[in-house]
Amino acid sequence: MAFTSAVKNAMLDLIDESGGTVPISTISLHTADPGSAGTSEVVGGSYARQSVTWGAAASGVKSNSADLVFNVPAGTTVTHVGGWDGSTFRGGGALTASQAFATAGTYTIGAGDLDATI
Repeated sequence: MAFTSAVKNAMLDLIDESGGTVPISTISLHTADPGSAGTSEVVGGSYARQSVTWGAAASGVKSNSADLVFNVPAGTTVTHVGGWDGSTFRGGGALTASQAFATAGTYTIGAGDLDATI
């Protein structure tokens, strides 16, 4: 059965940090597929998960409403992103393109560039 956009939007709005029952409140970066447990998260340096705010779902897509800027340690290749509620991993996926950091730097996910879809 295929869902209408209205149903998809309602499901996606459940991940909103302000009223959802299965929220995704922080985003992580990973060096490989995080699987179903959030493995291979970037570590070291001043890396930290970033808090995310979400816009309202529309046309079956929900996107971040502000830039997410991560500090990435030298020698790291970022390939995937993950979503968390506290210590509970909610899911993740591959980045459009991986990025290697020979030296420490920042990785930015621009507002509207992180999409959750059903």
